[in-house]
Formats: sequence, C-alpha cells, structure tokens
Amino acid sequence: MRFNTIMGWLVVAAGFYFGLSYLLNGEAAAAGFGIVDPAGYYVVKGVRDIAYALTALILLLMGHRRALGWVVLADAVIPIGDALAVITHGGTVGYALMVHGSAAVLVLLTAGLLLLETAPARLPAPQAH
Repeated sequence: MRFNTIMGWLVVAAGFYFGLSYLLNGEAAAAGFGIVDPAGYYVVKGVRDIAYALTALILLLMGHRRALGWVVLADAVIPIGDALAVITHGGTVGYALMVHGSAAVLVLLTAGLLLLETAPARLPAPQAH
C-alpha cells in the first residue's frame, strides 16, 4: 500500500474517531479539545462548515461531479444530525424540521440529482432473435 493512501486512511480514521468521541462521550472529548469557554465551539462549528463548503467547491470547480454527488450525499448527515441535536437538547421538533429537516431534504435532493446526472450509462439488454 502506498504511503499517501495510508495517510489518507489515517485522516478518515481520525475524523471518525473524534466525531464518535463527541457523540459517545462529549464531556470527555470537549475537555480533551482544550476549549474552556463553550462559546469557542461556535468557532469550531463555523470552521467545519467552511471546510465542508471548500470540499464541495473544489470538486465542483474541478468538474468531479460524481465525486461531488457522493460527498454531498455523505454530508447530508450534517443537517440530519443538527435536527437531532435540536430535538434532543431543548429545541422543538417543528423548528428542527423547518430549519434542519428542510436543509437535509435540499442536500439529499442535490446529491440525488448529481448522482443521477453522472450515473454510468447502461448498455441495452441483448435482444433475443
């Protein structure tokens, strides 16, 4: 296996590790992050949203529309997770669905359109004579 591939897998694993750490034991993960003031998490949220946008922008500008479709599909987890966070942390279901649910639908629709647009061509079925 190539070194760059190994490093790529390490980046993926780190993202899953840190993300799951916050979901499964948020207080311990937060302490390990180093931010004492909870308002510091606004910066974290903002930076992560910008990083997502830059990822999508790079794929869009490079013309990698199929890869963009898959990335957008994977990132539909973001508004779905945001809706669940609102519902389970004091927000209303109506607000969660109106803001984050509608965003999830838009993201999923966009992913679907991108993936359909770039779906591999199917060969016609052989005809029996």
